[in-house]
Amino acid sequence: MAEVVAVLDFGSQYTQVIARRLRECEVYSKVLPFSTSAEVLKAEGVKGVILSGGPSSVFAENAPKPDSEIFNLGVPVLGICYGIQLLGTLLGGKVEHSNEREYGKGTLEITSDSPLFEGIKKTIQVWNSHGDKLTELPTGFSPIAMTENSKFAAIENSERKFFGLQFHPEVFHTEQGTDIIRNFVFSICGCSGDWTMESYIESSIAAIRETVGDKRVILGLSGGVDSSVAAKLIHDAIGPQLTCVFVDNGLLRKNEREAVKKLYGDHFQINLVVCDSEELFLTRLEGVTDPEKKRKIIGNTFIDVFESEVEKIGEVEFLAQGTIYPDIIESVPIDGNPASLIKSHHNVGGLPERMKLKILEPLNQLFKDEVRLLGKSLGLPDSVVWRQPFPGPGLAVRVLGAITKDILIVLREADAILLEEMKKADLYYKVWQSFAVFLPVRTVGVMGDERTYDNVIALRIVESVDAMTADWARLDHELLGKISNRIINEVKGVNRVVLDISSKPPSTIEWE
Repeated sequence: MAEVVAVLDFGSQYTQVIARRLRECEVYSKVLPFSTSAEVLKAEGVKGVILSGGPSSVFAENAPKPDSEIFNLGVPVLGICYGIQLLGTLLGGKVEHSNEREYGKGTLEITSDSPLFEGIKKTIQVWNSHGDKLTELPTGFSPIAMTENSKFAAIENSERKFFGLQFHPEVFHTEQGTDIIRNFVFSICGCSGDWTMESYIESSIAAIRETVGDKRVILGLSGGVDSSVAAKLIHDAIGPQLTCVFVDNGLLRKNEREAVKKLYGDHFQINLVVCDSEELFLTRLEGVTDPEKKRKIIGNTFIDVFESEVEKIGEVEFLAQGTIYPDIIESVPIDGNPASLIKSHHNVGGLPERMKLKILEPLNQLFKDEVRLLGKSLGLPDSVVWRQPFPGPGLAVRVLGAITKDILIVLREADAILLEEMKKADLYYKVWQSFAVFLPVRTVGVMGDERTYDNVIALRIVESVDAMTADWARLDHELLGKISNRIINEVKGVNRVVLDISSKPPSTIEWE
């Protein structure tokens, strides 16, 4: 069993980035609710605990607080941003509102030797995001670094191995931030770095076999990275007990159905059932404009289709899904967690009682880039492993407003041109995602000296590592112009193309 460092989530947008940085150190991280008891952490055998940042103030009436017994577990604790303020208030120090809030870039000056800063330059650029600050240290703590507005920007209790950082070491903007985290998990927590893809495959296959036994599994195969890797992993574990179902919901990209059939015939050689369900999905989605309703309808319809297939296939006990960690993170319920719901995911949540299938989610602890690494380790081809993410609800969440067959045809053609040009420019595998969005807007244009009043397509092209944060890709203007011209000239019904230049956060990658 891999060593575990727990990250208690107090609602920071960067909580999962902390977990990702730990994984980069080959240390298994587990994000848990802030209220997780010391008893549970002890049972997990955690080697250390990290208290994340969060949007709350420790002075707020319902400010989230951890079980105080975590400080008696005898394991190192690192408090980040809100976490350092918790250390201050819960262990006898003092936190106050700051007259000079620190947001964005700052300069950290290391003032004392500490194992946390081993190998770190004496002055580094850090990323701040706080309004309160520590003004009096708890007993046993000493300052080890300061910023322009805080003399206690980093603190430590060397005897108890407790540390606090007012800044965010996990974000890209903090210089040597990953080195600081590495110092915490290796030098302070004593981790060995035993979490690798090979060990994950071995433990996952064993867990799948133990869970499934001699029962049969049905998996919804979309042809995307997540479902493909899940299919290969499960197939390696239980072989012919797995049946994959590909649902043509009418919301696919151009030639998607044909490509999936060919790919899995060539590479997987497993049972593949193809369901033509376009009419069912589009009928249920008719007139629906709210993105959450779209997702719910699509999710429920998928379940209906699977129910039908289960009846045809025979006795099946498990429904496998390619759910990954960000799916779960972004779908966290508001109640009981200080983070807000961003959006629901069609493959996250319980099945209706009428379905007697248990859920099997072998990838639900992996970030997207880890899923790709897993796919490579499983021997999948690059065309699968490095394929750009495609949302489970398909083009439904790339059509803003009501969905019709005609709109889908327009979007498919525009999207196909974008992807074709990205591949020609050798950029498809270099960006995280590139796709077209159909806007419910019509604008005036001129074609052949005649006035047009047609649709608008938005291009969304982003760079990212794990989909938790993303920035728009700075593509060559000539390429953008070529894509725009081709879409306007070749796709009937489009007379304007716009470019989305927003980052995540505050925007999401998908528009819905």
